[in-house]
Amino acid sequence: MRALIAIAVLALAVPAAAQTPATSLTLADAASAPSGRVIIDGASWSCDETGACEARGGTNQPADRACRRVVARLGAVTAFSWKGQALSEQEIAACNASAG
Repeated sequence: MRALIAIAVLALAVPAAAQTPATSLTLADAASAPSGRVIIDGASWSCDETGACEARGGTNQPADRACRRVVARLGAVTAFSWKGQALSEQEIAACNASAG
């Protein structure tokens, strides 16, 4: 019986551990959102009509570098999170300025 309980607990824990941290952004200009997927540094970005974008995959790099690379391709952002690390308002301002 204990073995059965242990297996059940492990089965429930695995999906939670397998989830990847969020990678997302919000574009300052929703009209600049790409209509299809865009791959930047191995991350596959997809955006909706409001300028909210999410990505899957991507290389291991600091969030501020990832932001600069994305802003260079997609335009300024008002929010940015790379693999679970959200940038502050100051970091986002620096990211947007570096692309201009």
